Amino acid sequence: MNMNNLTERQKTLLLLIIRDYIESAQPVGSKRLAEHYHLGLSAATIRNEMAALTEMGYLRQPHTSAGRVPSEEGYRYFVSQMMQDAELPESVQHTISHQFYQSRADMDQWMTLAASILANQSQGVSMVTAPHVEQAKYKHVELISTQGRQILMVLVMAGGEVSQQILTLTEPVPQERLSQTAARLNALLAGLAVDAISSLPHRSDPLDQDILILILQDMRNSASRVSGEIYTDGLTNVLNEPEFSGSGEARKTLKLFEERTTLQDLLARTTTNSNIGGLQVLIGGEGELDELRQCSMVIARYGVPGMATGTLGVLGPMRMSYARTIPTVRYVAGLLSDLVNDTISGE
Repeated sequence: MNMNNLTERQKTLLLLIIRDYIESAQPVGSKRLAEHYHLGLSAATIRNEMAALTEMGYLRQPHTSAGRVPSEEGYRYFVSQMMQDAELPESVQHTISHQFYQSRADMDQWMTLAASILANQSQGVSMVTAPHVEQAKYKHVELISTQGRQILMVLVMAGGEVSQQILTLTEPVPQERLSQTAARLNALLAGLAVDAISSLPHRSDPLDQDILILILQDMRNSASRVSGEIYTDGLTNVLNEPEFSGSGEARKTLKLFEERTTLQDLLARTTTNSNIGGLQVLIGGEGELDELRQCSMVIARYGVPGMATGTLGVLGPMRMSYARTIPTVRYVAGLLSDLVNDTISGE
């Protein structure tokens, strides 16, 4: 649909109707527009323009009401206007960045904080996936004696991804020897990717060699996982909205959050080809996902291309506050990209 076929007056009216509907959740009538917005237009003129906008597919008329509500097309137009100039107020930016820099340099805490900030600012449900290492690079390993022949191996990659596993050795090994092995491997492997590690010569110490093989396996597994854990927050925000109260729609949306794999696939699929920091707005599931028919999603990728990237976003009713959500998602994506970048470069 060509946006350029709208007159200036139609554009103004469409944006007003959408803003009003986002605020009130009530269909908007010509009388309300004439009385509230001092447009210098008669109610009859406004009615004609609304009829034209409905004809063009930007508005629709719910069957029980004289007023109009935006269609998916209408929201898309609104979002295209929003994308260019929506900015977060300086004070909000300052508060958000302050919260991040106060938290410990800990990926898990950053993810939880990002989810909480996105949910609060947008009044929607937030989703944040931990940064996934596209090309796993070794940072360090810890070997901890637990009981008998069992030890805990904690492997940390550059970018902050951590994996833990319990290993059973052929014989018990004292903690001191485990620590020495970890220290040698850390000196040898720091900053190396899988290929470089697999081409290293065989280690003369059998324990070093065994652990090295397990590290390689772990790093290969890490690279094949599509996305890490999903952190979410604010589900009650959405369930309190009139669109979802007591309806089957709410159950569908809830199910999406219970079946994490569907959500992971959706996030991975929608952002695979987008640029870091590039924002996508999916309205009504873009005809792809039945669970999202009543919803909109604003999502972005963050991280360092080719190294470690994740996805974050907000899901809400179609009449979510795009003017707040779009700049918030964009800003938090930028902050997380900086944090991941600092982690990888070891600052």
